[in-house]
Parts: sequence; C-alpha cells; structure tokens
Amino acid sequence: MSPGFIRTPKGGLIKLAQVVRVEEGIGPNLINRRDRQRSSTIYADTTGGKVLGEAIAEAEVLMKKYLPAGYSYSFTGQAEAFKESFQFLIFALIEAIVIVYMVLAMQFNSFLHPFTVMLALPLSTVGAFGALYVMGDTISIISMIGMITLTALVVKNSILLIDYTNTLRGRGMSRNEAVLQASPVRLRPILMTAVTTILGVLPVALGYSAGGEARAGMGRATFGGMFASTLLTLFVVPVAYTLLDEFQKRIKSVFGRGRGGGTVSKEGG
Repeated sequence: MSPGFIRTPKGGLIKLAQVVRVEEGIGPNLINRRDRQRSSTIYADTTGGKVLGEAIAEAEVLMKKYLPAGYSYSFTGQAEAFKESFQFLIFALIEAIVIVYMVLAMQFNSFLHPFTVMLALPLSTVGAFGALYVMGDTISIISMIGMITLTALVVKNSILLIDYTNTLRGRGMSRNEAVLQASPVRLRPILMTAVTTILGVLPVALGYSAGGEARAGMGRATFGGMFASTLLTLFVVPVAYTLLDEFQKRIKSVFGRGRGGGTVSKEGG
C-alpha cells in the first residue's frame, strides 16, 4: 500500500488526506492509567512543621474546589497509609468501647450500671485533648493509640466506686448512704493507681529520650486523660449513679404497674 493511502473495508484505497487532517503538536510520550482511566501523579511533601493530617485536609479542599466535573482524586503513599491507619484506629476504639461495655455488663449483671462506669471515657477525652492542645500536638496515629489505651485505664476508677457502692447496698445500706460512704473509702486506692499510671507515662510524655518526640503524643494523651478522669470521676460518677438508679426504679415501677404489680422501696438520705 502506497504511503498516504488507507484501505477501505471493501478493499479499495483512498487518500489519507480525505479523512484526516495531520497537524504537528506536543503530546505526552507516556500515558499513565489507573483502574483503566488516565491518571496523573502529583508528588508533594510537608514543610514548615505542617503535619500530614493537616496537609491531607487542605489538599482535599483544593481538589474539591478546583477539579472540574468528571475528574476524581485519590491519595497514595504515606497519605494513603495514614488515612487507612486512622480508619482502623477509629474502628479499634469503637471495638474497645463495645468490649468494655460487654465485660462490665456481665460483671455488674446490669445493662445500666456500665453506662455509669463508662462515663469516665468522655471525661478522659477532655484531659487528653487538653494535654495535646497545651503541648502543641495534634491528633495523630500515636496519640490515638494513647486514647485507645485510656478506654481500659480510666474505667477502673468508676469500677472501684460502683462495685463498693453495690456491695454496701447488698449489706442493707440505702443508696445515698452507700454512695456517701463508698467515695471516701475508695479514694485512696483510686489515687494510688492513678498517680502510679500518671507518673509511669510522664517520661514518655516529656519525650526527652532519643526519638521520644515521636512517642510523646501517646504519653501526653494518656497523661491528660488519666489526670482529668481521676478528678472528674470522683464528683460526676456518684451523681450519675444516683440519677441512673432513680431512673431504673421509675422504669421498673412503670412496667410493674403495667403488669398489675408494684414495688415499694425506701431510700434514705
């Protein structure tokens, strides 16, 4: 076949100039594809002390603002690993909370008292986020590991209070009297275990060792969470225990009247 001609489906020849127009221009010498679609990779790094999480959030804002319709974006490398790891840690945190609730429900033989015990978890986040903010840290994978650790550490203060309160009530003491007596008696073991944990994570929180700055976020989150939960638990948990117990009694009385029965109880204080 002569140059400048192409063959038709019927076998004839026609000039190429009759069907196309040849123009010289600049084009890519390599076309990259991902998931069978054309793709371009942009490499970037963080500078000026900016953490990876903030850089990812800012990049997503820019992509949503400037990418035209029909285009999509995704992260690779360290950014992809960071997003996946953060999602797995969030799932691990939720899973830890569910497991702690199940264990407490079996221990106290109640579905309501575990909520009183686990009230220490949101109280601990106040101290954890506060410590990270004061020290200039951000929520990272390392600090998230410290918060997951807090789910098992901070509930022990509430367990000591609620368990001894139930023990006193089992001996015939009224609810309010049991709460007022359990808090002073359990104050010493609560402070002993809390201070031991706080002092144990203090070297990690200071981050003075070689490479300690990378682990400091975990220690600071644990330090702040234990400190805040220890102080707040002593005041909040007894009040929450009294309110939830009163709520439980009202629910039982309502359902008891609905079945044609009733209960009579007397609380001192």
